[in-house]
Amino acid sequence: MDYQNWGPRGISTTNRTELPEVPVERGMVLEEVQSGWVGAVTRVEKSGGMHVVALEDRRGKSRSFRLGFGFLLEGQPIRLMPPAPKPAAGGPAAGRTASGSVRVEGQRAQVAKASRIWVEGKHDAELVEKVWGDDLRVEGIVVEPLHGIDDLAAAVADFRPGPGRRLGVLVDHLVPDSKESRIADAVMASPGAAGNVLIVGHPYVDVWQAIRPAVLGIDKWPAVPRGQDWKTGILKAFGWPHATKEDVGLGWQKLLGAVRTYADLEASLLGRVEEVIDFLTVP
Repeated sequence: MDYQNWGPRGISTTNRTELPEVPVERGMVLEEVQSGWVGAVTRVEKSGGMHVVALEDRRGKSRSFRLGFGFLLEGQPIRLMPPAPKPAAGGPAAGRTASGSVRVEGQRAQVAKASRIWVEGKHDAELVEKVWGDDLRVEGIVVEPLHGIDDLAAAVADFRPGPGRRLGVLVDHLVPDSKESRIADAVMASPGAAGNVLIVGHPYVDVWQAIRPAVLGIDKWPAVPRGQDWKTGILKAFGWPHATKEDVGLGWQKLLGAVRTYADLEASLLGRVEEVIDFLTVP
């Protein structure tokens, strides 16, 4: 018996070895076909002599599966392989964008579509642009900062979402029972939002925290005392200038400069941004 060919097969596949072999990557959104579990890759590790991948769903729950056959990527069956060797330099691998997508050579940016990605502030927009900018220009999707979401309902009403005019919103600190979650629920209940607006969020106080601590050479982000401005507290803990808005801006540029690819960001942000891009680009 050929044990390499044992297991579930794609209906149109006569031999499992014909499936494309895809190295697993952090942030990759996969479906495990036997359980139906869908989630973003958060880590890959060896357990009992075999590679295991952890998939985090949109509710933040995680399950682990053995690498190999039985996964769907963008709806297509694949054989999930161990991670590809890392490039020697810190930037993207050859032929890849900072988000890990295959680079489209020689194609001009598309004229901007009516659909938009809204983020809370300038720093969020700069981070999304740095990692996903190449992909978004190919798709013709523009990222716009909101400067807060307190008036999100009015902004969405003014945008007039509809078919061909979708809106994806990335929100900081979108956790149950928060102010942000109540605002999001109210917006999604408004006329025209269903099917045309997607609001997702990460659990962090600010998008700064979506940068993996190890990238900055620290074990974890500093704790900021309640009542103190969070960004000011972070810069103070780092021993960086923090007294003015200019200090905050320069501090952010240092942090942003440490980000080279998607692998420098937490999966909690990666999965949400990819979800928004899919919502805006998949018919």
